[in-house]
Amino acid sequence: MSKSKASFFKIIFRSFFRRAENLIYLLKDRVSERNFIYFASVVVAITCSLAVIILKSFAHNIFLWANDINGYLKLPYINSLLPIAGILLTVFVVRNFLGNSLEKGSSKILYAVARKGGIVPKKQMYAQIVTSSLTVGLGGSAGLESPIVITGAAFGSNFAQKYHLSQKDRILLLACGVAAGIGAAFNAPIAGVLFAIEVVLTDVSISAFIPIIISAATGALISKVTLSPDTLLNFEQTLKFDYHNTPFYILLGILAGFASLYHARNFQRVEKFFGTFKNKGYRRALFGASILAVLIFFSPSLFGEGYESIKILASKNPGVLLDNTMLEHFKSNEWVLLAFIGITVLLKAFATGLTVGSGGNGGNFAPSLFVGSYLGFFVAKTVNLLNFTHHLPIANFTIVGMAGILSGLFHAPLTAIFLIGEITGGYDLMVPLMIVSSVSYAVSKQFEKHSMDVKALADKGDVFTSDKDKNILQSIDLYNLVQKKYKTLSLDNTVESAVKIFSSTEQKIIPILDEEKNLIGIINFEAAKAVIFNQYSVKFTSISEIMSQPENVIQLEDKPEKVMKQFETSNTNILPVIQKGKYFGFLSKIDVLENYRQRLKEMIID
Repeated sequence: MSKSKASFFKIIFRSFFRRAENLIYLLKDRVSERNFIYFASVVVAITCSLAVIILKSFAHNIFLWANDINGYLKLPYINSLLPIAGILLTVFVVRNFLGNSLEKGSSKILYAVARKGGIVPKKQMYAQIVTSSLTVGLGGSAGLESPIVITGAAFGSNFAQKYHLSQKDRILLLACGVAAGIGAAFNAPIAGVLFAIEVVLTDVSISAFIPIIISAATGALISKVTLSPDTLLNFEQTLKFDYHNTPFYILLGILAGFASLYHARNFQRVEKFFGTFKNKGYRRALFGASILAVLIFFSPSLFGEGYESIKILASKNPGVLLDNTMLEHFKSNEWVLLAFIGITVLLKAFATGLTVGSGGNGGNFAPSLFVGSYLGFFVAKTVNLLNFTHHLPIANFTIVGMAGILSGLFHAPLTAIFLIGEITGGYDLMVPLMIVSSVSYAVSKQFEKHSMDVKALADKGDVFTSDKDKNILQSIDLYNLVQKKYKTLSLDNTVESAVKIFSSTEQKIIPILDEEKNLIGIINFEAAKAVIFNQYSVKFTSISEIMSQPENVIQLEDKPEKVMKQFETSNTNILPVIQKGKYFGFLSKIDVLENYRQRLKEMIID
């Protein structure tokens, strides 16, 4: 294409978007706030669905292409080489086009809601699509759902910012983007709604459901119309529940809970290991990607999202998984297949950790479904081979196991139940889905208070999505609430100077500083008024005699929750604030509570 033609299309493109923006501004002025939110939820869902179409189609076609070539080579050489190229390309893009920084994981959405009022950086609208398509699309052992929901959240947040919507509407549209992403990625609108409510918005009124439902339904509809069923994770076989298998579903739920803990902790260990690398560029990427390539060579199922292997596992011929591997000649041996499945379950956490930790971009949503399906197959197949009881339906356990790991890993049992219910095309397995999801969640929750996404943030005190009060409290910026205009004194001053401050200002406390601005004490009006109202005492008393040491001091970097505990234990409404050992100002409990009240009002989504 010539430069003149490129310039022409660029002008047309800009003109189209400028007119579209003007129409949206006009619509915003003409319709009610609620109706504009409904319109916005559709726009956000459409843009998010386009991202899903691009990512899913690219990843699926690469998988088919790699499998075709591996069929000729008889070993998964292409599967092993592509992830190395994908991770290196991801690092290249991040370093050269994204400012050498990329926020990974859906925990960033939770952080944006809890601490930034739903503001997501603009670059997340395209950064996730580009990097995850390179990483996962080229075979990195991670999922596309996390990048998809971050992209959806970014679309929703930035749409709200563009058209100057309130904070509560910004957070609502952020959730709409998340719901549309899940709805489109799985053609599962109910799961999209539940994920947005259960994970992102922990406190929401019934009326806020409507925009989220609209977004999830729009995303699922576009996905159904445009994407081939082969591209999505779905199952067509008829599944029936036999109540005699209930004890084994309970067993699967228990094992899923422990498997969730195993996956989360080992993934975090690998990611933390790569975080210690001094060289975080191409050397780290090549090192991690090379280990990943070895794992994929021995277990090609670890390539990409792994959804194709899940479908194979739930089919009547799971031995196909050993095609083009070193174990192909043993695929008719059920014990060899069982061992292969069990080892793959254990390796998935490391494969995903290597993918993300070495510099790639992806999430743990797809890996949770992968591990769950393999675990379910392993349990049912083991029971059948040992002839413990009547024959267990392997397909049922393979599918229900996905809900178990998803529930245990993300602490989202409702999302897990309805997601698997939707992608199986019916709800005949609703009872075992409930059993496995709830048992897995209970086991995981017993040993890990926070979900996989929340844990790292919760350890830093950054976000507590299960507690609305803490969420709001953590969002308060204490720096801007500190009163810095207090008049100060030193030990060289007289008590008369203190009397002048108390009589000419509203101060009830005077900080006493040394030459280096260190806080060495305070004069409290209530404690010192016996001296202050006595002229003789004022004349013959020194500052040091009426000065006292503050029992509690706030460090400026303290988290709001810790600060409020200090107010409670000190039984006072104002405390001195220290920054790096130096006096900074005073913080009032009343100011903090007033700011909390205002933020609570802003965050109520109705």
